Amino acid sequence: MRWVNAFIILLFVALMLYATVGLPDHADPQAPANVHVSPTYIEDSVADTHTPNIVTAVLADYRGYDTLGETVVIFTAGLACILILMKRKANDKATLSKHRHSDRM
Repeated sequence: MRWVNAFIILLFVALMLYATVGLPDHADPQAPANVHVSPTYIEDSVADTHTPNIVTAVLADYRGYDTLGETVVIFTAGLACILILMKRKANDKATLSKHRHSDRM
């Protein structure tokens, strides 16, 4: 079974490496995102959003729902961590009081 798992992982890694061959080089000025999308943001962001900062325009206006979704995910993860830690603390207190009660008898 280990060989099957190792083969599947190796096949997946080979597939991912093969997929990266078609990607543009890092920081390539002729990459599609740099040729089509970036100039539009740079040229039209002030007129479209009335925001002088391009980064703020992209995050708040062009990709507002995406940013909202990321914020909800991070908030939910933080809330889940807090609830798990609170439950663990309550369980530790209950266990501690149970041990103290049993020691008295």
